[in-house]
Amino acid sequence: MKRNFFQLLKKKALQKEKEGLSPYGVFSEKAFRFKEDKTEKTDHRLPFAIDADRILYSKAYARYIDKTQVFSLVPNDHITHRALHVQFLSKISRTIGSLLGLNLDLIEAVSLGHDIGHPPFGHDGEEMLSALSERFLGKKFYHNVNSIRVLEYLEKGGKGLNLTFHTIDGILCHNGEEDYIKTEPDRKTGRDKIDETIAKIERGQTDYSPSTLEGCLVKICDTISYVGRDLEDAITLKLIKREDIPEMVVKKLGNTAGKIVFNLVIDIIENSLNKPYISMSEDTANALFELKNFNRERVYKNKKIKREHDKIKKMMEFLFEETLKDIEKRKKDSPIFRDFIVEMDENYIEKNSPPQIALDYIASMTDRYFIDIFKEKFVALPLPRYFS
Repeated sequence: MKRNFFQLLKKKALQKEKEGLSPYGVFSEKAFRFKEDKTEKTDHRLPFAIDADRILYSKAYARYIDKTQVFSLVPNDHITHRALHVQFLSKISRTIGSLLGLNLDLIEAVSLGHDIGHPPFGHDGEEMLSALSERFLGKKFYHNVNSIRVLEYLEKGGKGLNLTFHTIDGILCHNGEEDYIKTEPDRKTGRDKIDETIAKIERGQTDYSPSTLEGCLVKICDTISYVGRDLEDAITLKLIKREDIPEMVVKKLGNTAGKIVFNLVIDIIENSLNKPYISMSEDTANALFELKNFNRERVYKNKKIKREHDKIKKMMEFLFEETLKDIEKRKKDSPIFRDFIVEMDENYIEKNSPPQIALDYIASMTDRYFIDIFKEKFVALPLPRYFS
């Protein structure tokens, strides 16, 4: 009786989608997974809601809490970390998506999972790890590709979360946006679409788009969610002054994160409603592009936030090489065996090369854990063990 009751609720939710969703949105009935999922058949939740919950309760999601967004090693609790950025993105995307009639569960799932593959220390950490990946594996490291590896192959001890294609695709295709005037889905689906996109990313191409309008919206909103907030953080840290913001940006978007987000949201809604693509007006798109360039030159490349860059780079190189030795020697009392490999299935170490395992481990680290393990390995300070 209870099972029938919950299935009735599911049917009502599907009917509500049919009545309220835009024809350009993704209906839950179109969702599919690459592996059979027996539990879904008796679940009262719709497929993309299941995806969002699986990501939310994953270990990788918990590690967002102490991963750098832009500013590493800053003793200021008001500076954005990746966990906060992910929440901003989810909120902004769902606000717009609700007015465009898109699938909010899919938007939430993609938003929550989009940066799950980021290593410690933000984009600087990604570049450092990429150099090591090229050296030891012969290929660059990309956080969006790693997100798919984490979600499909590393979570749940190596079983993965078995997410829908549409969620995986949206996460994989979330970055690289530069043309803000129009972002259009390519509508391809299936494993070939995922493989083709990964191949493009690894070749350094940027001509790839999500298969859904929901994914396109998250892709655009990713920039919206960080560009104003990064500006505020830089002002808080006295890297720039508010009056430094370009005049054309202030005139079109405003000079605070709140105003910038509000004006961008309004413009996207006005230019995307009842259309099969996500769009901005040309003036707004140009202002956003100008603001992003301003941040890039005055904030992201600012020497004041790069003071520890060389030190962290050396630390990552030392820790990678030492971890590699521990794997090759099967040193069972080392941190990688104790904290990482012990949770993977028994075939993980046989299926993956030592450099790939070391990469998986370091990419999974939070900033704090990275520093703690470095101290344990090189300063002979054991990591505190709160549980035995």
